[in-house]
Amino acid sequence: MKIDEFRARIHAVPFQPFTVHTADGRSIPVPHPDFIAIAGTGRTVFITFEQKPSFSVVDVPLITQLEVQGDMVDRD
Repeated sequence: MKIDEFRARIHAVPFQPFTVHTADGRSIPVPHPDFIAIAGTGRTVFITFEQKPSFSVVDVPLITQLEVQGDMVDRD
């Protein structure tokens, strides 16, 4: 996944919730842009969870797909 595509999804107006799918099989929901932060150069993102006080650290190159309302966006 390229960070520019990821940023575009986060800053889309109107924002549409999406799910991040990773190479290790995780599926991480992003219900609102307040639940995600891009670190430094954009290689890493932090995703917090809506229902529990924890977060996931995700290496952007290991993101395989973004799922938006049933649509899948494959990584390049």
